Amino acid sequence: MKKFFCLLLCALLLILPLACEKAEKDAELVTVELHEVTRSVFYAPQYVAAALGFFEEEGLQVNITTSGGSDKAMTAMLAGEADIILTGPETCVYVAAEGRSDAPVIIGQLTRRDGSFLVSRVDEPNFDWSNLEGKTVIGGRPGGMPLMTLLYVMNQHGLTPGVNVEVIDSIQFPLMAGAFEGGTGDYVTLFEPTATEFEKAGKGYIVASVGMDSGNIPYTVYAMTPTALAEKPELAEAFIRAIYKAQQWILTATDLEVAKAMQPYFPDASEESLTYVASSYRESQAWKTEPMMYQEDYEHLLDVIEFNGFLTVRPAFEDVVNNSIAEKVMGE
Repeated sequence: MKKFFCLLLCALLLILPLACEKAEKDAELVTVELHEVTRSVFYAPQYVAAALGFFEEEGLQVNITTSGGSDKAMTAMLAGEADIILTGPETCVYVAAEGRSDAPVIIGQLTRRDGSFLVSRVDEPNFDWSNLEGKTVIGGRPGGMPLMTLLYVMNQHGLTPGVNVEVIDSIQFPLMAGAFEGGTGDYVTLFEPTATEFEKAGKGYIVASVGMDSGNIPYTVYAMTPTALAEKPELAEAFIRAIYKAQQWILTATDLEVAKAMQPYFPDASEESLTYVASSYRESQAWKTEPMMYQEDYEHLLDVIEFNGFLTVRPAFEDVVNNSIAEKVMGE
């Protein structure tokens, strides 16, 4: 018995310093409240940064909250509940166009094009956008990038809502998949891994990539208020540096490696599905390889918003985008 207690004491003496070291390390980390628009493989670099410890390497403890919409993420930031938001850039444009003081600015770009896929109830191996004529599509909320990009692409193919196609815009983003599964609509736009899981379960068929037809659009970005950015420049820099590390890591990683890194954030998705969708997003060049936003892409974004009738003033690029941090971490 004495020998047992001696061994137990020795074990505790070995473990205690390690536990204290971990506690000290955790105490040194700066907490960042990050609100993301939704949970999607589309944002792979973010989950890679978290899973592979890139945030911790930069001294950050990032708490990720899923808001369920760009508008909700923006509301959280304006209410002081979020330090940084992962959102659609349109929300920053809208707030800037209102002339609001301390309007959030974009400090980094994560994705370069629409990441949604058009899912049909029937298999259409030779799909053409003209197939939507006379059909009903669940498209997202008015003013949000998923719906605006979809309508922009449909217009390019001669489709006009209320004329030769019906577009449902009254269903909230998180409820679109459920509505389609429940029998609403002939088509729906879904992000991954939901689109692939639907197809595997026989609930629908992926027939088109909206992003491949829309061109380069700053689709998902990180934003902070100018006040927070001025008060915590080191935090913003550390965060964007970690994202850039992840973007660069993905460049040389295999689809399977990307899938394994993301797995903790998608416990209900199989490794096989995550590998497939990683390949799909890589093929469509959906992920940015650097956090910089370019002005020509920003102007294309404004074109899409303006086409949809949600823009009366085109905010200047420098009023909405702050590339200083991205330029710094890319130049290191």
